[in-house]
Amino acid sequence: MNKAELIEHVANETETTKADAQRAVEAVFDGITATLKKGNAARFVGFGTFSVAKRAATTGRNPRTGEPIKIPASKNAKFKAGKELKEAVNK
Repeated sequence: MNKAELIEHVANETETTKADAQRAVEAVFDGITATLKKGNAARFVGFGTFSVAKRAATTGRNPRTGEPIKIPASKNAKFKAGKELKEAVNK
């Protein structure tokens, strides 16, 4: 499912227009993004948790030359599925 399909699904399930569904979906994504940018987790009971994972700086190798390169530290979004989502997927 992509974003357009999600918007269509929300519009059908809530019996609203696609424009209203698009605003709702984008508001949810914006809220999650804003929370993660602050370094906080977004928890949805039964669904899962979005959080920020910190990756330390490391030294890698250029695959063509074998030369060492520095990989800077970064932050990445991480998702951990909740119990109910795990059970639904495994049925």
